Amino acid sequence: MELAKRVMALTPSTTLAITAKAQELKQQGVDVIGLGAGEPDFNTPQHILDAAVQSMNEGHTKYTPSAGLPALKKAIINKFETDQGLTYEPSEIIVGSGAKHVLYTLFQVLLNEGDEVIIPTPYWVSYPEQVKLAGGVPVFIEGSEANRFKITPEQLADAITGRTKAVVINSPSNPTGVIYSADELLALGKVCLEQDILIVSDEIYEKLIYGQASHVSIAQLSPELKEQTIVINGVSKSHSMTGWRIGYAAGSKTIIKAMTNLASHSTSNPTTTAQYAAIAAYTGSQQTVEDMRQAFEQRLEIIYEKLIAIPGFSCVKPQGAFYLYPNVKQAAELTGYKSVDEFVEGLLVEAKVAVVPGSGFGTPDNIRLSYAAALDQLETAVARMHQFVEEKSKAVK
Repeated sequence: MELAKRVMALTPSTTLAITAKAQELKQQGVDVIGLGAGEPDFNTPQHILDAAVQSMNEGHTKYTPSAGLPALKKAIINKFETDQGLTYEPSEIIVGSGAKHVLYTLFQVLLNEGDEVIIPTPYWVSYPEQVKLAGGVPVFIEGSEANRFKITPEQLADAITGRTKAVVINSPSNPTGVIYSADELLALGKVCLEQDILIVSDEIYEKLIYGQASHVSIAQLSPELKEQTIVINGVSKSHSMTGWRIGYAAGSKTIIKAMTNLASHSTSNPTTTAQYAAIAAYTGSQQTVEDMRQAFEQRLEIIYEKLIAIPGFSCVKPQGAFYLYPNVKQAAELTGYKSVDEFVEGLLVEAKVAVVPGSGFGTPDNIRLSYAAALDQLETAVARMHQFVEEKSKAVK
Protein backbone atom coordinates (compact mmCIF):
# COMPACT_ATOMS: atom_id res chain seq x y z
CA MET A 1 0.00 0.00 0.00
CA GLU A 2 1.30 3.45 -0.91
CA LEU A 3 1.80 5.77 2.05
CA ALA A 4 0.70 9.40 2.18
CA LYS A 5 3.07 11.82 0.45
CA ARG A 6 3.24 13.99 3.56
CA VAL A 7 4.81 11.14 5.50
CA MET A 8 7.12 10.03 2.72
CA ALA A 9 8.69 13.50 2.68
CA LEU A 10 9.56 13.44 6.38
CA THR A 11 13.11 13.26 7.69
CA PRO A 12 13.37 11.09 10.82
CA SER A 13 14.40 12.81 14.05
CA THR A 14 18.21 12.84 14.13
CA THR A 15 18.36 13.16 17.90
CA LEU A 16 16.06 10.21 18.53
CA ALA A 17 17.88 8.11 15.93
CA ILE A 18 21.27 8.71 17.59
CA THR A 19 19.84 7.96 21.03
CA ALA A 20 18.30 4.73 19.75
CA LYS A 21 21.59 3.68 18.13
CA ALA A 22 23.51 4.32 21.35
CA GLN A 23 20.98 2.33 23.38
CA GLU A 24 21.16 -0.53 20.89
CA LEU A 25 24.95 -0.69 21.24
CA LYS A 26 24.70 -0.56 25.04
CA GLN A 27 22.32 -3.53 24.97
CA GLN A 28 24.96 -5.39 22.99
CA GLY A 29 27.45 -4.76 25.77
CA VAL A 30 29.33 -1.93 24.07
CA ASP A 31 30.57 0.78 26.45
CA VAL A 32 28.96 3.70 24.65
CA ILE A 33 28.47 7.10 26.26
CA GLY A 34 25.38 8.68 24.75
CA LEU A 35 25.30 12.48 24.66
CA GLY A 36 22.45 12.77 22.18
CA ALA A 37 19.35 12.83 24.37
CA GLY A 38 17.71 16.17 25.02
CA GLU A 39 16.46 15.45 28.53
CA PRO A 40 17.67 16.02 32.09
CA ASP A 41 19.33 13.04 33.71
CA PHE A 42 17.56 13.70 37.03
CA ASN A 43 14.38 11.92 38.05
CA THR A 44 11.16 13.92 38.30
CA PRO A 45 11.09 15.56 41.78
CA GLN A 46 9.43 13.52 44.51
CA HIS A 47 6.60 15.95 45.31
CA ILE A 48 5.52 15.76 41.66
CA LEU A 49 5.58 11.97 41.71
CA ASP A 50 3.55 12.01 44.93
CA ALA A 51 0.95 14.32 43.41
CA ALA A 52 0.54 12.00 40.43
CA VAL A 53 -0.01 8.97 42.67
CA GLN A 54 -2.44 10.91 44.84
CA SER A 55 -4.45 11.99 41.80
CA MET A 56 -4.84 8.38 40.68
CA ASN A 57 -5.78 7.20 44.18
CA GLU A 58 -8.42 9.92 44.31
CA GLY A 59 -9.94 8.66 41.08
CA HIS A 60 -8.72 11.39 38.73
CA THR A 61 -8.28 8.96 35.84
CA LYS A 62 -10.99 10.11 33.42
CA TYR A 63 -11.23 12.57 30.54
CA THR A 64 -10.45 16.23 31.12
CA PRO A 65 -11.31 19.27 28.97
CA SER A 66 -9.41 19.08 25.68
CA ALA A 67 -7.45 22.23 26.43
CA GLY A 68 -6.43 21.06 29.89
CA LEU A 69 -7.61 21.07 33.49
CA PRO A 70 -8.78 24.49 34.76
CA ALA A 71 -6.45 24.11 37.76
CA LEU A 72 -3.46 23.53 35.48
CA LYS A 73 -4.39 26.52 33.31
CA LYS A 74 -4.55 28.60 36.49
CA ALA A 75 -1.10 27.39 37.53
CA ILE A 76 0.28 28.27 34.08
CA ILE A 77 -1.34 31.72 34.21
CA ASN A 78 0.19 32.32 37.64
CA LYS A 79 3.58 31.22 36.30
CA PHE A 80 3.38 33.78 33.46
CA GLU A 81 2.39 36.54 35.90
CA THR A 82 5.22 35.69 38.29
CA ASP A 83 7.99 35.10 35.77
CA GLN A 84 7.22 37.54 32.95
CA GLY A 85 4.54 39.88 34.28
CA LEU A 86 2.22 38.60 31.55
CA THR A 87 -1.53 38.29 32.02
CA TYR A 88 -3.49 35.59 30.20
CA GLU A 89 -7.04 34.33 30.44
CA PRO A 90 -7.92 30.61 30.51
CA SER A 91 -9.26 30.94 26.95
CA GLU A 92 -5.77 32.00 25.87
CA ILE A 93 -4.10 28.81 27.15
CA ILE A 94 -4.06 25.29 25.72
CA VAL A 95 -2.33 22.35 27.36
CA GLY A 96 -1.12 19.57 25.06
CA SER A 97 0.75 16.29 25.11
CA GLY A 98 4.16 17.93 25.26
CA ALA A 99 5.44 21.16 23.73
CA LYS A 100 6.22 19.23 20.54
CA HIS A 101 2.57 18.25 20.13
CA VAL A 102 1.45 21.80 20.91
CA LEU A 103 3.72 23.11 18.15
CA TYR A 104 2.40 20.47 15.76
CA THR A 105 -1.17 21.49 16.54
CA LEU A 106 -0.32 25.17 16.09
CA PHE A 107 1.12 24.67 12.62
CA GLN A 108 -1.85 22.50 11.65
CA VAL A 109 -4.36 25.25 12.45
CA LEU A 110 -2.17 28.08 11.18
CA LEU A 111 -0.87 27.01 7.78
CA ASN A 112 -2.46 26.54 4.40
CA GLU A 113 -0.72 24.88 1.48
CA GLY A 114 2.33 26.91 0.47
CA ASP A 115 2.37 29.22 3.49
CA GLU A 116 5.88 30.01 4.65
CA VAL A 117 7.39 29.84 8.13
CA ILE A 118 10.78 31.46 8.72
CA ILE A 119 13.10 29.24 10.75
CA PRO A 120 16.57 30.43 11.83
CA THR A 121 19.43 27.96 11.55
CA PRO A 122 20.56 26.11 13.55
CA TYR A 123 17.07 24.88 14.37
CA TRP A 124 15.47 22.22 16.49
CA VAL A 125 15.03 19.23 14.19
CA SER A 126 11.21 19.08 14.33
CA TYR A 127 10.41 22.66 13.30
CA PRO A 128 10.77 22.20 9.52
CA GLU A 129 9.19 18.74 9.55
CA GLN A 130 6.12 19.97 11.39
CA VAL A 131 5.77 22.89 9.00
CA LYS A 132 5.94 20.51 6.03
CA LEU A 133 3.36 18.20 7.60
CA ALA A 134 0.96 21.14 7.74
CA GLY A 135 1.49 21.87 4.03
CA GLY A 136 3.76 24.81 4.76
CA VAL A 137 7.20 25.70 3.45
CA PRO A 138 10.12 26.18 5.87
CA VAL A 139 12.27 29.18 4.92
CA PHE A 140 15.69 29.13 6.54
CA ILE A 141 17.74 32.12 7.69
CA GLU A 142 21.32 31.54 8.75
CA GLY A 143 22.11 32.48 12.31
CA SER A 144 25.82 32.83 11.71
CA GLU A 145 28.37 31.58 14.18
CA ALA A 146 30.02 35.00 14.04
CA ASN A 147 26.75 36.47 15.39
CA ARG A 148 26.42 33.74 18.05
CA PHE A 149 23.97 31.87 15.82
CA LYS A 150 21.40 34.69 16.03
CA ILE A 151 19.55 36.28 13.12
CA THR A 152 19.33 40.02 12.51
CA PRO A 153 16.27 42.19 11.79
CA GLU A 154 17.64 42.83 8.31
CA GLN A 155 17.82 39.12 7.58
CA LEU A 156 14.28 38.65 8.84
CA ALA A 157 12.91 41.50 6.75
CA ASP A 158 14.64 40.21 3.62
CA ALA A 159 13.16 36.72 4.08
CA ILE A 160 9.53 37.86 4.38
CA THR A 161 7.32 37.38 1.32
CA GLY A 162 3.61 37.58 0.63
CA ARG A 163 3.33 33.94 1.77
CA THR A 164 5.08 34.36 5.12
CA LYS A 165 2.82 33.41 8.02
CA ALA A 166 5.16 33.15 11.00
CA VAL A 167 8.70 33.14 12.33
CA VAL A 168 10.03 30.77 14.99
CA ILE A 169 12.22 32.17 17.76
CA ASN A 170 13.78 29.66 20.16
CA SER A 171 15.50 31.31 23.13
CA PRO A 172 17.34 29.75 24.90
CA SER A 173 18.13 27.76 21.80
CA ASN A 174 18.26 24.09 21.07
CA PRO A 175 20.92 23.26 19.83
CA THR A 176 23.16 26.25 20.53
CA GLY A 177 22.15 27.37 24.03
CA VAL A 178 22.32 31.05 22.99
CA ILE A 179 19.83 33.65 24.25
CA TYR A 180 18.36 36.69 22.53
CA SER A 181 18.55 39.89 24.57
CA ALA A 182 15.57 42.18 25.08
CA ASP A 183 16.97 44.68 22.55
CA GLU A 184 17.52 41.96 19.95
CA LEU A 185 13.98 40.66 20.45
CA LEU A 186 12.53 44.16 20.21
CA ALA A 187 14.28 44.70 16.88
CA LEU A 188 12.97 41.41 15.49
CA GLY A 189 9.54 42.09 16.91
CA LYS A 190 9.38 45.48 15.17
CA VAL A 191 9.80 43.74 11.81
CA CYS A 192 7.07 41.22 12.67
CA LEU A 193 4.65 43.95 13.72
CA GLU A 194 5.31 45.99 10.58
CA GLN A 195 4.77 42.94 8.34
CA ASP A 196 2.00 41.35 10.46
CA ILE A 197 3.97 38.13 10.96
CA LEU A 198 3.04 35.80 13.83
CA ILE A 199 5.86 35.11 16.30
CA VAL A 200 6.15 31.55 17.59
CA SER A 201 8.30 31.89 20.71
CA ASP A 202 9.61 28.54 21.94
CA GLU A 203 10.71 29.09 25.54
CA ILE A 204 10.95 25.50 26.76
CA TYR A 205 14.47 26.07 28.21
CA GLU A 206 13.68 29.33 30.01
CA LYS A 207 14.57 28.00 33.47
CA LEU A 208 18.02 26.78 32.43
CA ILE A 209 20.04 30.02 32.29
CA TYR A 210 23.69 30.47 33.32
CA GLY A 211 26.12 33.15 34.33
CA GLN A 212 24.84 36.71 34.10
CA ALA A 213 22.34 35.92 31.35
CA SER A 214 18.59 36.23 31.81
CA HIS A 215 15.58 34.99 29.90
CA VAL A 216 13.24 37.49 28.26
CA SER A 217 10.03 36.54 26.50
CA ILE A 218 9.33 38.64 23.43
CA ALA A 219 5.69 38.68 24.55
CA GLN A 220 6.54 40.70 27.64
CA LEU A 221 8.19 43.55 25.75
CA SER A 222 5.01 45.35 24.68
CA PRO A 223 1.23 44.78 24.51
CA GLU A 224 1.48 44.73 20.72
CA LEU A 225 4.13 42.00 20.74
CA LYS A 226 2.10 39.98 23.23
CA GLU A 227 -0.83 40.03 20.79
CA GLN A 228 1.49 39.00 17.95
CA THR A 229 3.09 36.09 19.84
CA ILE A 230 2.23 32.49 20.61
CA VAL A 231 4.41 31.36 23.53
CA ILE A 232 5.29 27.66 23.65
CA ASN A 233 6.49 26.15 26.91
CA GLY A 234 6.16 23.11 29.17
CA VAL A 235 7.48 21.25 32.18
CA SER A 236 9.69 18.74 30.34
CA LYS A 237 13.04 20.48 30.69
CA SER A 238 12.45 22.71 33.72
CA HIS A 239 11.09 19.98 35.99
CA SER A 240 12.70 16.89 34.40
CA MET A 241 9.34 15.63 33.13
CA THR A 242 10.14 14.73 29.52
CA GLY A 243 8.18 11.48 29.63
CA TRP A 244 5.09 13.01 31.20
CA ARG A 245 4.35 14.93 27.98
CA ILE A 246 2.86 18.19 29.19
CA GLY A 247 3.39 21.38 27.20
CA TYR A 248 1.27 24.42 26.50
CA ALA A 249 0.71 27.44 24.31
CA ALA A 250 -0.42 30.93 25.28
CA GLY A 251 -1.74 33.55 22.90
CA SER A 252 -4.60 34.66 20.67
CA LYS A 253 -8.01 33.31 21.71
CA THR A 254 -8.83 32.62 18.09
CA ILE A 255 -5.75 30.50 17.54
CA ILE A 256 -6.07 28.74 20.90
CA LYS A 257 -9.72 27.88 20.20
CA ALA A 258 -8.78 26.40 16.82
CA MET A 259 -6.01 24.37 18.45
CA THR A 260 -8.45 23.15 21.10
CA ASN A 261 -10.94 22.04 18.45
CA LEU A 262 -8.23 20.10 16.63
CA ALA A 263 -6.97 18.54 19.86
CA SER A 264 -10.48 17.36 20.67
CA HIS A 265 -10.34 15.21 17.53
CA SER A 266 -6.77 13.97 18.01
CA THR A 267 -5.71 13.41 21.62
CA SER A 268 -9.05 14.21 23.36
CA ASN A 269 -6.98 15.59 26.24
CA PRO A 270 -3.46 15.46 27.67
CA THR A 271 -2.95 12.52 30.04
CA THR A 272 -4.92 13.25 33.19
CA THR A 273 -2.33 12.00 35.68
CA ALA A 274 0.41 14.01 33.98
CA GLN A 275 -1.71 17.15 34.25
CA TYR A 276 -2.02 16.73 38.01
CA ALA A 277 1.74 16.19 38.16
CA ALA A 278 2.25 19.42 36.22
CA ILE A 279 0.01 21.31 38.64
CA ALA A 280 2.29 20.17 41.46
CA ALA A 281 5.32 21.16 39.39
CA TYR A 282 4.15 24.76 39.14
CA THR A 283 2.46 25.17 42.53
CA GLY A 284 5.04 23.33 44.67
CA SER A 285 8.59 24.22 45.65
CA GLN A 286 10.86 25.34 42.82
CA GLN A 287 14.05 24.47 44.70
CA THR A 288 14.60 21.31 42.67
CA VAL A 289 14.46 23.40 39.49
CA GLU A 290 17.23 25.62 40.84
CA ASP A 291 19.26 22.65 42.08
CA MET A 292 19.15 21.10 38.62
CA ARG A 293 20.08 24.41 36.98
CA GLN A 294 23.11 24.76 39.24
CA ALA A 295 24.23 21.22 38.43
CA PHE A 296 24.03 21.93 34.70
CA GLU A 297 25.95 25.17 35.09
CA GLN A 298 28.71 23.40 37.01
CA ARG A 299 29.00 20.78 34.28
CA LEU A 300 29.07 23.44 31.58
CA GLU A 301 31.93 25.33 33.22
CA ILE A 302 34.02 22.17 33.53
CA ILE A 303 33.24 20.50 30.21
CA TYR A 304 33.36 23.60 28.00
CA GLU A 305 37.04 24.23 28.69
CA LYS A 306 37.91 20.57 28.08
CA LEU A 307 35.92 20.52 24.85
CA ILE A 308 37.54 23.55 23.23
CA ALA A 309 40.95 22.07 24.05
CA ILE A 310 40.31 19.31 21.49
CA PRO A 311 42.23 20.04 18.25
CA GLY A 312 39.94 21.40 15.55
CA PHE A 313 37.07 22.19 17.95
CA SER A 314 35.67 25.70 18.43
CA CYS A 315 32.50 26.48 20.33
CA VAL A 316 30.26 29.44 21.10
CA LYS A 317 29.75 29.21 24.85
CA PRO A 318 26.07 28.62 25.62
CA GLN A 319 24.10 30.76 28.05
CA GLY A 320 21.20 28.36 28.54
CA ALA A 321 19.68 24.92 27.86
CA PHE A 322 22.07 21.94 28.28
CA TYR A 323 23.82 21.58 24.94
CA LEU A 324 27.22 22.38 23.50
CA TYR A 325 27.32 22.99 19.76
CA PRO A 326 30.95 23.02 18.63
CA ASN A 327 32.14 23.55 15.08
CA VAL A 328 34.21 20.46 14.29
CA LYS A 329 34.80 20.90 10.56
CA GLN A 330 38.55 21.34 11.12
CA ALA A 331 38.66 18.30 13.40
CA ALA A 332 36.95 16.20 10.72
CA GLU A 333 39.54 17.34 8.20
CA LEU A 334 42.42 16.66 10.58
CA THR A 335 41.19 13.11 11.12
CA GLY A 336 40.73 12.39 7.44
CA TYR A 337 36.94 12.40 7.23
CA LYS A 338 35.15 13.89 4.24
CA SER A 339 32.30 15.28 6.31
CA VAL A 340 31.25 15.93 9.89
CA ASP A 341 28.58 13.24 9.51
CA GLU A 342 31.35 10.70 8.84
CA PHE A 343 33.33 12.11 11.76
CA VAL A 344 30.32 11.54 14.04
CA GLU A 345 30.08 7.95 12.83
CA GLY A 346 33.76 7.52 13.64
CA LEU A 347 33.23 8.88 17.14
CA LEU A 348 30.47 6.36 17.72
CA VAL A 349 32.22 3.31 16.26
CA GLU A 350 35.77 3.95 17.48
CA ALA A 351 35.58 6.33 20.45
CA LYS A 352 32.25 4.93 21.66
CA VAL A 353 30.73 8.40 22.08
CA ALA A 354 27.34 9.23 20.58
CA VAL A 355 26.73 12.84 19.56
CA VAL A 356 24.28 14.35 17.08
CA PRO A 357 25.53 15.67 13.72
CA GLY A 358 24.76 19.30 13.01
CA SER A 359 23.32 18.41 9.61
CA GLY A 360 20.11 17.52 11.44
CA PHE A 361 19.94 21.09 12.74
CA GLY A 362 20.75 22.75 9.43
CA THR A 363 24.46 23.39 10.07
CA PRO A 364 26.62 20.50 8.82
CA ASP A 365 29.90 21.75 10.32
CA ASN A 366 28.74 21.31 13.91
CA ILE A 367 27.83 18.59 16.35
CA ARG A 368 25.48 18.74 19.32
CA LEU A 369 26.30 17.08 22.59
CA SER A 370 24.17 17.21 25.72
CA TYR A 371 25.71 17.82 29.12
CA ALA A 372 22.58 16.45 30.78
CA ALA A 373 24.65 13.51 31.96
CA ALA A 374 26.75 12.67 35.01
CA LEU A 375 29.94 14.72 35.22
CA ASP A 376 32.23 11.68 35.26
CA GLN A 377 30.54 10.39 32.10
CA LEU A 378 30.94 13.77 30.44
CA GLU A 379 34.61 13.99 31.33
CA THR A 380 35.22 10.46 30.06
CA ALA A 381 33.37 11.20 26.82
CA VAL A 382 35.34 14.38 26.12
CA ALA A 383 38.61 12.59 26.95
CA ARG A 384 37.70 9.85 24.47
CA MET A 385 36.92 12.44 21.81
CA HIS A 386 40.20 14.23 22.46
CA GLN A 387 42.18 11.00 22.21
CA PHE A 388 40.29 9.99 19.08
CA VAL A 389 41.12 13.25 17.29
CA GLU A 390 44.77 13.19 18.29
CA GLU A 391 45.33 9.55 17.31
CA LYS A 392 43.44 9.80 14.00
CA SER A 393 45.26 13.04 13.16
CA LYS A 394 48.64 11.37 13.64
CA ALA A 395 47.56 8.43 11.49
CA VAL A 396 46.48 10.76 8.69
CA LYS A 397 49.83 12.58 8.72
